[in-house]
Amino acid sequence: MKAQIACLSLCLSLTGMLASTAAHAAPPPFVTLDHSSETLMDKATAKKLWGDHLSLKIARLYPPKKWGFLSEVEGGFTDSKLCVVTARAMLMPRAGKSLTFLPAKTATTFDSVPNATMSQCRALAKTKLDEAIGSMLASLAAS
Repeated sequence: MKAQIACLSLCLSLTGMLASTAAHAAPPPFVTLDHSSETLMDKATAKKLWGDHLSLKIARLYPPKKWGFLSEVEGGFTDSKLCVVTARAMLMPRAGKSLTFLPAKTATTFDSVPNATMSQCRALAKTKLDEAIGSMLASLAAS
């Protein structure tokens, strides 16, 4: 009888350890695509921004097998050296290894900086995409 209780106690403690490990695990990989202007945003930076924001909570609410994310950053300079940036983040349904362009949720941010250099414009683009992703995911987690 004591052996059965000890075995049951061990099994329960192992189950608790596995559950706590799973709670701290990384979210399953989502399909994240980027259709940005290469002069403002490279694909590696966009992918890192998505990775910084995606969580287990979003994965539970929107399973990676059914949903993915798309980002777009567009803009550039006007004749008067005004850097203009528009960043958009979208939740899209998956179609195999790609996404179907039927946005379920979208967030857009934009801004401009006068007399900016190219590096300042790229930094603005990164900031605006970070804001768009954060805004969209916050609205998804709240709903």
